[in-house]
Parts: sequence; C-alpha cells; structure tokens
Amino acid sequence: MYSKGMKRAHLSIRCLGMVLWLVAASACGRDLNTAQGIVEEFVDQHYVRIDIPKAKQYAVGLALEKLNEETRLTAGQTIDESTHKPRINYKIIEKREGDNRASFLYEGTIQSDDGTSFTRKWLIAARKEGNRWRVSNFTESD
Repeated sequence: MYSKGMKRAHLSIRCLGMVLWLVAASACGRDLNTAQGIVEEFVDQHYVRIDIPKAKQYAVGLALEKLNEETRLTAGQTIDESTHKPRINYKIIEKREGDNRASFLYEGTIQSDDGTSFTRKWLIAARKEGNRWRVSNFTESD
C-alpha cells in the first residue's frame, strides 16, 4: 500500500512525464509563422489528407481560387475515414525564400493499396500578407 506521500510523488512523476511528452511533441510540430511551415501544412492538408476545406485556411488569391474550383468539381463525392486514400510521402527538392515571397518545390510519391506508385512534383508559392504567410499558388507536374 502506498502512503499519501508516495501517492503524491507517484502522481507528480506521472504529471512531469506528461508535461515532458507534451513539450517534446510540440517541438516536433512545424512553425506556422514561416513560409515553409505554412506550405508544408498546406501540402499535408491538400495532398496527404485530401482535406480541401482545411487547405483553404492557408491559401489566398489564385491558390484559393483553385481550391474553390476543386471543391466545385468534387461536390457530392465524400472523402472520409472509410475512403481508401493513397499513402503519400514527400520531400523538398528546392526552396527560394525572400522577405515577402517564397517558393518550394516538392517531390511526392503516391502509393496506392494495390502496390502501384508514381511521383509528382508540386511547386508551391507563398507570400506574406501582413505578418502571416499564405500559399498564393500551386502547380503539379510529372
């Protein structure tokens, strides 16, 4: 049986462990105050999770127009947890960053459940609006 002091010490150690885990987990997150952080969040939402409404949160201008058109074209098609989504991995190939504009070229590998895969390149442009970065355009190529 634990004494009150031992119970408190055990609880304190568990709380400390949880706090350390939360700190470590947050350190692994991307910095959404940077162009690259916003662009990679956009890539995750648009290409990996196929969540256009969430991708729109990071888009302006032509990028937002393209997402609105994708929404219109896919209206009535449900993409949810039961949808078989491809596995997508990507890596950055090139980046150019300025004070108010940036562009990033990624290569994505798309793998389907049947074992086939192919690659695409995504060129993502970002611009700073006020003090926030936003995706301003994106294109896809083979």
